[in-house]
Amino acid sequence: MNHYIKSIVPIVEAKYDSFTNVEKSIADFFIQNQELMDFSAQSVAKEIFVSEASLSRFAKKCGFHGYREFIYQYEKGFTQKSEVVAGSTKRVLNTYQDLLNKTYSLMDEAQIARVIKYLFEAERVVACGKGSSGLAASEMENRFMRIGVDIDSLQDTDRMRMQSVFLDKRSLVCGLTLSGETEGVLYLLKEAHKKGAKTIIFTANDKDIYTDFCSEVVLVASLNYLNYGNVISPQFPLLLMLDIIYNFYVSSEKYQKAEMYDDTLRALKSGHSQIS
Repeated sequence: MNHYIKSIVPIVEAKYDSFTNVEKSIADFFIQNQELMDFSAQSVAKEIFVSEASLSRFAKKCGFHGYREFIYQYEKGFTQKSEVVAGSTKRVLNTYQDLLNKTYSLMDEAQIARVIKYLFEAERVVACGKGSSGLAASEMENRFMRIGVDIDSLQDTDRMRMQSVFLDKRSLVCGLTLSGETEGVLYLLKEAHKKGAKTIIFTANDKDIYTDFCSEVVLVASLNYLNYGNVISPQFPLLLMLDIIYNFYVSSEKYQKAEMYDDTLRALKSGHSQIS
């Protein structure tokens, strides 16, 4: 059975930090709501004590033409959720399912295709991040280097600043930052953009300024609004998106990349057997 649900709530979450206080109160309502009701502008405005004009501005900031289009998509993806059965295991599994649903809702296959194109065309790829995002950057390096991509990962701010000197239009920089505010990552993306490199930011926090220096803004699921988001490893949303990109990349040249992966494993095994 397919449990994935297309929802616009992750889009609202990604835009959250750019909202005014009134818009945040509207966002909170739609994020937290768990029941079907009258979602007309008049009814919702009365329910949360805002004006109908505020609802319209909120919908437009979320990327819709108006409140009617927003609420149509909201109702389309809305499902009545039953109470979560008690128990630690079920809580964790349900939280992961919610996270998978968020990722499914944010998926843009046309964008993924563009990212794959950048990966194929780049002579050098740099993945950077700090903390849990840095771990995801390191995992990206480990995955893609095994199939022939010239890729390095950076987790230290000073190294990010130093590496910015060696970038050019043949480079691709992937900045991983859930908060979207990591200073070293943003610096490297901006400097890479100035030198003509392709730049991609992977973030849970969508901001208009990213389009000034990023070729692509890849949104990943946010843990902030999940009931038990604090039990999920923070790098998981990034790893999930990287897995999707990896699968698309390998599938694009399936036989060549699979053969290269097998050759890499054989080389590793050969090295271990010589040591022993």
